[in-house]
Amino acid sequence: SVDAVELSEEDRGPWYGPVRKTSDYFSLIYDAAIHLIERGEAFVDELTAEEMREYRGTLTEVGKESPWRNRNIEENLELFRGMRNGDYPEGKYVLRAKI
Repeated sequence: SVDAVELSEEDRGPWYGPVRKTSDYFSLIYDAAIHLIERGEAFVDELTAEEMREYRGTLTEVGKESPWRNRNIEENLELFRGMRNGDYPEGKYVLRAKI
């Protein structure tokens, strides 16, 4: 259980304050993701982890754009909602920011 791994204030070092769990903020994070998709600042990607590594640039080489980066907003929203509903196998899609 998550409670079993809670650390004492001394063990947490500079990470003070109450323990926060991502699940407590899921609705806020989900709404923020929807907002980014609606603004065209995030997209649902279908590249595998290995393909992402191949597409990623290096310090000396420019990376390649994902073929899914310019998917339309409506399709991104539909896929993202499906991700939340568990309509797809885990890892099939990932939300990525356009940075």
